[in-house]
Amino acid sequence: MAESAPKRRKEGQGGDRRPDDGLFDRELDHLPPEARWREWMSRVEAVIFAAGEPVTRGVLARAVGKNCNLDLLIDDIREELRGRPYDLVTVAGGFRHLTRPAYADAIRSAFGSGEKTVDLSQSEVLVLMCVAYFQPIARAELSSFFGKEVSRDLIGRLRGAGLIASGPRSPTPGAPYTYVTTKQFLLEFGLGTLRDLPDFEALEDAGLLSKEKLLAGDIPARLASGGGEEEAEDAEAGVVENQAS
Repeated sequence: MAESAPKRRKEGQGGDRRPDDGLFDRELDHLPPEARWREWMSRVEAVIFAAGEPVTRGVLARAVGKNCNLDLLIDDIREELRGRPYDLVTVAGGFRHLTRPAYADAIRSAFGSGEKTVDLSQSEVLVLMCVAYFQPIARAELSSFFGKEVSRDLIGRLRGAGLIASGPRSPTPGAPYTYVTTKQFLLEFGLGTLRDLPDFEALEDAGLLSKEKLLAGDIPARLASGGGEEEAEDAEAGVVENQAS
């Protein structure tokens, strides 16, 4: 008996193992169906509220029974939140509670303007847009889009904001690093996945984007910089970071 207790504690440490797995009742079979569903809804909301980042379906599934339909559960939670100042949204591959835009002024008035925001120039937005739609893409390829060199400083600002990261090396001569968008990019723009990006052709049809102008280099002159040679690309990119999934 003296050896069994330490062994149980060791098995509950690290990885995906949770020491209370054998005690936590996910199925709630003792409850009537309506009460069981209500408890599952409360558990899912509690988990999302407690998290500091979007919560994936896999994480939420740990709090409910194996036969719980998470899609229907989320729909019921959203229905109950109608008229509330916050909503349950899908962003960056998970679920998160976000306040509704109508209350932005009230929040700023209460907390002031100290919240950190990403303030992008027009040039940075255009480059970020190209990375989002054509990733993984190297800096030389970005430069060819615009007919001007995309500066390392501009790339550095987007990396510093956490919106892009280093991707796999390009198969082109010199094997430069490519760039990809990050999970932070999805969070900043309220996207669930990259599949939620507006359709490129739809943007063209709406007159919001012209692929011809983009390829022709219709971009502010401040995008360009004094340059530098492509062989310095590796030093700029540093350690390769994985694209958020």
